[in-house]
Amino acid sequence: MNFEDGVQFDPGFVAHISAIIPNIEYVYGTLNKYRNFGQKKNQFKMFFPKIKTLLEDYIAFYLGCIMWADAIKTLDNKPVLNNFCCGSEYNEEETVSEVDFVYSYLAQFKKDVKYYLGKDYEVDERYWKILTAYKAFLTENKGFTELKTTDDIKLPKEVKTLTADSVKPVIEKIEQVVESGQLTELYDLYGEVL
Repeated sequence: MNFEDGVQFDPGFVAHISAIIPNIEYVYGTLNKYRNFGQKKNQFKMFFPKIKTLLEDYIAFYLGCIMWADAIKTLDNKPVLNNFCCGSEYNEEETVSEVDFVYSYLAQFKKDVKYYLGKDYEVDERYWKILTAYKAFLTENKGFTELKTTDDIKLPKEVKTLTADSVKPVIEKIEQVVESGQLTELYDLYGEVL
């Protein structure tokens, strides 16, 4: 990645995610069309791998955003390019609504797996930590409405600060993930930032 003229607000993650709220609403809208529990159970069984992947990818996206911010913060006062949030009016409730939804839904998903499939689903503990850190990251940065340079980035206390030495493998992993589209590969470097 070339940072000579500045850094991109999004290194390319957004191209590899699908909006979570409409997808989850679609799933439950479909389930609610069925009155028979057996039919609902079969539908949920079909949706289960898709929902699981959607959650894994979305939470990995949040982790990637934290990693990216942590990485580019090591650069000295570079302009942040293509920040569509900059200059917008900050509304905290609106800013964190999606993260709150994912947090609540993750707990509900565990219950739904038990209810519809009769199986236990253990939520990866890292997911809760990522969601908590990402929410803090959003609020401390006021939804990125004032983010113009890398010096403006604020990292919450949950995030380990990368150094000039530790940033290289993180940027390399981000480049690989943007190329491959496999956001879940970001979990490999979870311990570097959280």
